[in-house]
Amino acid sequence: MSRRCHARLRLIALGAGLTMILGAAAAPAIGVVTQSHRMFQPPEIEVARGGTIRFINDDGTLLHHVYLASPSFSFDTGEQGPGKATEVQFTVAGTFTVLCGIHPKMRLAVAVR
Repeated sequence: MSRRCHARLRLIALGAGLTMILGAAAAPAIGVVTQSHRMFQPPEIEVARGGTIRFINDDGTLLHHVYLASPSFSFDTGEQGPGKATEVQFTVAGTFTVLCGIHPKMRLAVAVR
């Protein structure tokens, strides 16, 4: 094999490696929101479109019921018992307000970019 051929193969391998590295870096992250003292913590969060938020009920013996109802995106976790976690993937860009069906004062602002 010629030197040129070896050089081309090294460049192709380097490009494939960079694509794999950059692809892994661009993967959507998981944001974590706890439910504690009848509040979402943090009270606002930003995720990339396609990213996931893990909702963790860390509120003693209280049930929670996390939901979002908007024309472009909605979900409903149902009742979430103490210590339970539910993951929701946010597939639509926008700004949303997530609520608790049991505790109406609980609000979480979610920005999906």
